[in-house]
Amino acid sequence: MNKIESVDFDVVLKTDLPLPLFRRGKVRDLYDLGDRLLIVSTDRISAFDCVLSNGIPYKGEALNRLSVYWFNETRRIIPNHLLDVVDPRTVLVRKAEPIRIEFVIRGYLYGSAWERYNKGKEISDIRLPSGLRKAEKLPQPILTPTTKADVGHDVELKRSNVVRMIGEDMAKEIEEACLKIYEAESKKAESSEIIIADTKFEFGISDGQVMLIDELLTPDSSRFWPVGKYKIGKDQFSFDKQYVRDYLMSTCWNKQPPAPSLPDHIILETSKKYIEAYERLSGRRFR
Repeated sequence: MNKIESVDFDVVLKTDLPLPLFRRGKVRDLYDLGDRLLIVSTDRISAFDCVLSNGIPYKGEALNRLSVYWFNETRRIIPNHLLDVVDPRTVLVRKAEPIRIEFVIRGYLYGSAWERYNKGKEISDIRLPSGLRKAEKLPQPILTPTTKADVGHDVELKRSNVVRMIGEDMAKEIEEACLKIYEAESKKAESSEIIIADTKFEFGISDGQVMLIDELLTPDSSRFWPVGKYKIGKDQFSFDKQYVRDYLMSTCWNKQPPAPSLPDHIILETSKKYIEAYERLSGRRFR
């Protein structure tokens, strides 16, 4: 456990269990149990493809609990890798061969999609109607897949690229699942006064079956906006790590490691955002 200076919280930045280490991701530590994986969600946080030196109290628990909630909610649409919940930040999952594509689905025009649109460019070979404003709801959700890079930046893919990589049948199956999940869970989130502006899904293959893997509809993989503060044409108040990104950008950091340390108030406010996102979306208290 690593103590945050002058803040009375402990954070988990790294785990060292007496098990074979499968991989350390930006946030999660994975341990190899043969045909299963033990996944521990740490309190690490990354921004602009850089893992920060600070941890965010309770972040790993909030992420893990929210993923578990959504995995259970979406089983009716597509299988997922979740087998059991070990503790608030740890799950046991079925091992799967990852599909090296991130399937980003967007219901609102924001972030990199807005930047491309504002320059008159297509987004993953999709030409959107003219006259849309920043953060405006799209006529219908769009799927904008990218490569999944272990280091560096992901690269936008066209649908034809995806088909070449995984085949037409699998591409169609995944597209349909993404749209169904986004449509169903966006409605559920809006009943909790949260807009899911966009999110990314990851898939793997186990015993010939396509399934959801990694995390699902968390503040790390999604943009969550409170309905009451949503305004078209503006930068949006957010429950995701945009708060951290905004602070880092204010420091004139060049986005090359190492990243600046986060001050205590940024750490604590970010922690509150993760916890509030969990409570509002799941309808459960965070204990």
